Amino acid sequence: MAKFVEIRSYSIEPGTRETFHQVIQTQLIPFLEQRGIDVVTYRPSPHDDCSYYVMRAYDSLAQRSESQDAMYASDEWKNGPREIILSFIDYYTSVVIEMDETTIQALRTTV
Repeated sequence: MAKFVEIRSYSIEPGTRETFHQVIQTQLIPFLEQRGIDVVTYRPSPHDDCSYYVMRAYDSLAQRSESQDAMYASDEWKNGPREIILSFIDYYTSVVIEMDETTIQALRTTV
């Protein structure tokens, strides 16, 4: 069964990628996982020093929309990791693609 994988690509301030990675690893990923969001992988992009990505999988586009709406509207997000994460980001973009479970499993990494 296909899932919907969101690839969120961040352009971050020069010279901050290592710190940003630590914030993502210690604050964002646990925050997402506590809300049942399936984080496939996350890491610095190898093509330059100012790019980073996070991949999340959803069973449907509706699940993606509902979970993100609930998360970003929550006090836990607004009073939690939001401010520090946004302080690193110049801009971000997201793409969503359909992907089979075998491919998703192959992309999973422990960072």
